[in-house]
Amino acid sequence: MSNMPFPQQRLRRTRRTERLRGLMRETRISPDDLIYPMFVTVGEDVRNPVPSMPGIFQLSIDNAVAEAKKAYGLGIPGIMLFGIPEHKDEAASGAYDPEGIVQLAVRAIKDALPDLLVITDVCLCEYTSHGHCGVVEKDSGEILNDVSLELLARTAASQAEAGADIVAPSDMMDGRVSAIRAELDREGFENTPIMAYSAKYATTFYGPFRDAAESAPQFGDRRSYQMDPANAREALREVRLDIEEGADIVMVKPALPYLDVLYRVREAIDLPLAAYNVSGEYSMLKAAAQNGWLDERAAVLEALTSIKRAGADIILSYHAPDVARWLAENHQGS
Repeated sequence: MSNMPFPQQRLRRTRRTERLRGLMRETRISPDDLIYPMFVTVGEDVRNPVPSMPGIFQLSIDNAVAEAKKAYGLGIPGIMLFGIPEHKDEAASGAYDPEGIVQLAVRAIKDALPDLLVITDVCLCEYTSHGHCGVVEKDSGEILNDVSLELLARTAASQAEAGADIVAPSDMMDGRVSAIRAELDREGFENTPIMAYSAKYATTFYGPFRDAAESAPQFGDRRSYQMDPANAREALREVRLDIEEGADIVMVKPALPYLDVLYRVREAIDLPLAAYNVSGEYSMLKAAAQNGWLDERAAVLEALTSIKRAGADIILSYHAPDVARWLAENHQGS
């Protein structure tokens, strides 16, 4: 039996440069893999810090345009927009208002940066007075699925009309991809892709996002329409249903606690696959770094590499600008 070391071992033993090791690296991340989520609010020159997400802000449209320019300058190909309206109501009217906060932000950002991909979150939770992702029946508190589909479809069409390049339904209502596809086609947006939050879990890791988007449910929770964290096979069923309904890109959310699900989905489909490195994942690493428990740069790059290694083509991450800067620095130093 040969005692010769494997090639990787020889590289380690001879202490060759990172370039040599890079020749054998199986997984690489680049700015091209990243989407930067942003929170847009009303007003001018607003930059409200999100306490549970250090480095993340609620931005007025003028500041959102400036932030988008920075991301684009770093080589990040796209952003995801979440809106914080001035008023909320039970019908989520701000979601599909042609002059709503996201619609106005899309127009401003596309005017400034025509080549930047602008993706819009399609959900009602940021716009409803109760914080749920669908319309609620007053007496029973039940989510009215079919009524919600109509409003979600209107929301997607209004965002496409404003100039959104991709619409991304995150509500998890049954049949929403089909309803949105039909409405987009009917309104002349048959070439607007749908990125479906297909395997979206009911997780505690959304907590900081709900602070940022001001969208925490006022009663109950979202377990009746988001997925049980214990289920993996269900994710494959949900993904296949969304593909059958017309999804162009599918997503697993969150990312790090669900790398096994991400891998299973990657093995089962050949469509583009996105993973959302969510707010709780971001905040955990930020907190550990601020306490000196982890090297932030090394930990974030390792985490995002694991997401891509598990099968993601697209990674939505609040770390995106930092990662793009770090990768550029690595390249310059090589």
